[in-house]
Amino acid sequence: MPNTKQNLKIQYALTGLTVVVFVLKIITFFLTHSLSVLSDTLESVVNIIATIVGTYSMFIAAKPKDKDHPYGHGKAEFVSSAFQGTLIIVVGCLIIYESIDSYMHPGTLHNLGNGFWLLVIIALINITTALYVMRMGKKNKSISLVTSGKLFLIDFFTTITVATGILILMVTNIQKVDSIIAILLGGWVLYDGYKILRASLAGIMDEADLALLENVIHELNANRNDNWIDLHNLRVIKYGPLLHIDCHLTMPWYLNVHEAHVVMDQFTDLIKSKFGDSVEFFIHIDGCMHFSCAICGIQNCEKRQHSFQQKLDWNMENVLSNHKHQLN
Repeated sequence: MPNTKQNLKIQYALTGLTVVVFVLKIITFFLTHSLSVLSDTLESVVNIIATIVGTYSMFIAAKPKDKDHPYGHGKAEFVSSAFQGTLIIVVGCLIIYESIDSYMHPGTLHNLGNGFWLLVIIALINITTALYVMRMGKKNKSISLVTSGKLFLIDFFTTITVATGILILMVTNIQKVDSIIAILLGGWVLYDGYKILRASLAGIMDEADLALLENVIHELNANRNDNWIDLHNLRVIKYGPLLHIDCHLTMPWYLNVHEAHVVMDQFTDLIKSKFGDSVEFFIHIDGCMHFSCAICGIQNCEKRQHSFQQKLDWNMENVLSNHKHQLN
């Protein structure tokens, strides 16, 4: 099962760390009076709000199934991620607006050297945190942790961009460089906010995860059991860290109930061995038909009506269709 306790502990630590990063950026802004630093600081405000929302969503997602939520509460993480993405887009628009205004009316900057080194320290904190949190999020199958890690990764790129701009400004003494960097920063923030929002809405709408489907199909093909004569109507839905897999599995019609369940358990055990125990199945068992003999690899089958012709490899096209397969 997903390690929800560990996920929550990491998320609590992130909440505290976002406040630390925010305070460091506030100090940097008051030292430099740089608009690009202020833009980066505004992004940290979003990170604080988003991390708090992410923590709450993980708490909700960790709740067990109940009568009102038979598939669990995992989609709370997608809702949280959508909120985070929306906030990032709003901040990106605000950064661009303020940057254009500053470009038209440039101000005076101060203490750029000290500000630069503070930004380098903040960037190092962000990249270290981002890599660790994203790795743990993928390991524990938590979209909220992955999203939180991406927030820190975005923060790393924005902070290092601002630091580079400050360095260029110190060398060239061209004041408008600060505003140009801030505008580019706003565009970057907008793009990343869109990506996070797009991924979360896909989860809410049960959009097919094509990469995940490809992986499932690959593992089934690579470890094919002869009693798995055919597979169709395959669907994989993500509910937070939980995968829900529906499919129709064709088996020899003459198996008794116990034998059919043994074959089905071999099917589910294979998927769990590759994708973790947090997988829920709804498998409809079909008995083979006369036309199934042509693609059935069972040797010495006493019930065979036609000779075997060729193995039918499963792919994205044929396993998603809602009918039993046969050779033309």
